[in-house]
Amino acid sequence: MGLTTIALVGNPNSGKTTLFNILTKSSQYVGNWPGVTVEKKEGRLRRGSTYNTDAVIVDLPGVYSLSPYSLEEVITRDYLINNRPDVILNIVDASNLERNLYLTTQLLEIGIPVVVALNMMDMVAKNKDILNADVLSAQLGCPVAEVSAVKGIGVVEAAKLALAQAKMAPPTPIKFNNAVEYALSQIEALVKKNSNTKKSARYYAIKLFERDKKIISNFSFSGIVRDKIEHIVKVCEAELDDDGESIITNQRYECITEIACTSLKKGHREVTMSDRIDSIATNKWLALPIFVLIMFVVYYVSIGSLGGFLTEWTSNTLFGTWLSGGVSGLLEAFEVAAWLQSLILDGIIGGVGAVLGFVPQMMILFFFLSVLEDCGYMARVAFIMDRIFKIFGLSGKSFIPLLISTGCGVPGIMASRTIESENERKMTVMVATFVPCSAKLPVIALITGSLFSKSAWWIAPSVYFLGIFAVALSGIILKKTHLFDNDTSPFIMELPKYQIPSLKSVMVHIWERSRAFIIKAGTVIFLACGIIWFLSSYGWDLKEAGQDGSMLADIGRMISPVFAPVGFGDWRAAVATLTGIAAKENVVGSLAVLLGHSADSSEMLFESVAGMFTPISAYAFLAFNMLCAPCIAAIAAIHREMVTIKWTLITISYQTLLAYAVSFLIYQLGSVIFLGAPVSIGTFTAILVLAFMLWLALRPDKRAQRVGIKL
Repeated sequence: MGLTTIALVGNPNSGKTTLFNILTKSSQYVGNWPGVTVEKKEGRLRRGSTYNTDAVIVDLPGVYSLSPYSLEEVITRDYLINNRPDVILNIVDASNLERNLYLTTQLLEIGIPVVVALNMMDMVAKNKDILNADVLSAQLGCPVAEVSAVKGIGVVEAAKLALAQAKMAPPTPIKFNNAVEYALSQIEALVKKNSNTKKSARYYAIKLFERDKKIISNFSFSGIVRDKIEHIVKVCEAELDDDGESIITNQRYECITEIACTSLKKGHREVTMSDRIDSIATNKWLALPIFVLIMFVVYYVSIGSLGGFLTEWTSNTLFGTWLSGGVSGLLEAFEVAAWLQSLILDGIIGGVGAVLGFVPQMMILFFFLSVLEDCGYMARVAFIMDRIFKIFGLSGKSFIPLLISTGCGVPGIMASRTIESENERKMTVMVATFVPCSAKLPVIALITGSLFSKSAWWIAPSVYFLGIFAVALSGIILKKTHLFDNDTSPFIMELPKYQIPSLKSVMVHIWERSRAFIIKAGTVIFLACGIIWFLSSYGWDLKEAGQDGSMLADIGRMISPVFAPVGFGDWRAAVATLTGIAAKENVVGSLAVLLGHSADSSEMLFESVAGMFTPISAYAFLAFNMLCAPCIAAIAAIHREMVTIKWTLITISYQTLLAYAVSFLIYQLGSVIFLGAPVSIGTFTAILVLAFMLWLALRPDKRAQRVGIKL
């Protein structure tokens, strides 16, 4: 006798994974579904209990429906249809019954035995609702069990019920109105007659009625059969005056409403604290200003006030006095060679120390971002941004990768996999690294501290919103090119209740993100600073030379003319920008090594950096390093997601070109407007570049006009 397979299916946040962990405990097997990166979880049913049987539990990705809108939905649907588990254990959030039952009605049509597990019944009682499980079972035509996944109540009983139901006949699907049922019965007869899909004929009939392209492609019907099905659908659409997919959706909700009215009696629902907060935080007019204000406060405290104070102590005292002074004395005591002293003090401590000096600012930023995520506010931001992003050819789903990119661009790029629209996913990958990540934070802090110390309250957050502006501008421009189309995927997201963040969870987030940064500083940046010290200390004949006569100076002078039009023609700034390809933190480490402030205070480094720039050229330097092609690790992630070299090169080229154009406009126009610089050929060129970018953004969308979309 083979294994009994129980498939756990449910909406995201329904408690499905918690129930899976209870049922399987230490017998879990975690991997990936074939060909994709979505996690696959399997486990043997827990042994040592009264329901010790040869059964395997498969935890399918959380989905809202079996319509192929996302990769998770495709995986779940394909598994149920093709692998056909012995029984489906459908976890339903009882406190959101009507929303969860939409998936249940689809599961009843597949032709597999179903057991419904009503989870979160304590929330139903808290809301003073009364949910009759027996009545619901009779309405659905399948067994219903009451469980509490968090407390472990009823989980064993639900597993027993599923094992017993695996031997029973599949449930009877819910019925729609007469016109729809007549059409479905005709299509179902054609499916049974012209294919081998007898067990799921009802499901396939509904999908053909909805004109589901993925399902249609699975059948090799003759032209005559296809015409018959299309005629049946058109007759029903004409009678009900709607399209096939909308008809089925409306029918489902009518049935769900009737089921809920019969089995659920709602009590007097009080307005919760989350509702009160959302009335302000997600308000149509107040939501965006509140978000902007919050981010200004976050960056002001992280970069300016508290973060600036801690970074000054770290750079001046920890690295500048204690570590550098102590190491210097130790090296002199052991009479270490001068070149080795220079390597350790100027190259290693000077470069790596300059980067690590900004760790306190990063940790404060991570603290705020973790609190905003854990309390539930960032989920609201995604909802808020969906309204705005749709204008730019993106959706709220694109905000999630952007949010993740504030920590690191690599997982942010990988998070785009959840976006089902290929064009929208590619566009999100192209713009994800525009948002400043943790590696770029030291660059922001260095430039802010050097030239904008009194304006840190708005300069630092302005860089964050410059990234958001680049995302918006890119969306407007790119969606009008032949590479992308206008459609955006539907954005469905469950807003969690507001809660007080767990201190442990916040501290874990801070440590995980900071640890990755520190490890990179001790490896990639350590090596890079050593190489930069060598190249800036020796000439091509490998003899010790002054910095101006070094190999690095020659390389820098070769590339510096490229950056002169954008304000940083100094070869040291050009070299620092180039080393940022290995890791963005290298920009700070390189400048520290090249400016020779290994043992000096942070004020000395700030003064040296300030001497290289004007305020306008410094901001142009900052803008370029925020928007240009990311580090090697992120470029590798872009290639993995884009698959082809062509799309990878398109992405990197677009990012660098946009960064150059924005920096060029800032420097050329800003110098004339704010510094009173004379009008030059660069000024006129900048005006032409600005006009061209405005034309790209404001030109009519020919594709939209061609397909008759009203904009």
